[in-house]
Amino acid sequence: MQSATRALNDGADIDWIVAALLHDIGDGLAPQNHDKMAAEIIRPFVRDEVAWTVEHHGIFQMVYYAEHYGWDPEKRQAFKDHRYYQSCVDFCERWDQSSFDPDYPMKDLDFFAPMVREVFARKAHDQGHILPGVVVGVPANAA
Repeated sequence: MQSATRALNDGADIDWIVAALLHDIGDGLAPQNHDKMAAEIIRPFVRDEVAWTVEHHGIFQMVYYAEHYGWDPEKRQAFKDHRYYQSCVDFCERWDQSSFDPDYPMKDLDFFAPMVREVFARKAHDQGHILPGVVVGVPANAA
């Protein structure tokens, strides 16, 4: 809820908000590739940029913790020339990594439910929503 609330507070559009809400939905079922699982769930209904960001956020998040496990914290650099790279960096920094604050005031699931219903009511793979190659980006921090 905190990631979605942060996206909402930053003025993100509905695709980003729903993605922030659902980006870790696969944690319990697919802990080794939860990012890809979540991306496949939302991909038919959101912009390509948003689905790509969700699909890669696990790799991009490694910058914050990988060294503690002996992993490469800069693994995301393999994508530095990708058109959606900065969107994923910003998503992780502003709405994922920062969303472990138990005192942050969050909206509840009932608040976000109409947004989820709206996104999943779209015609799957509709080019009017998918917008391949279009970079909207994460909105500037409202705070």
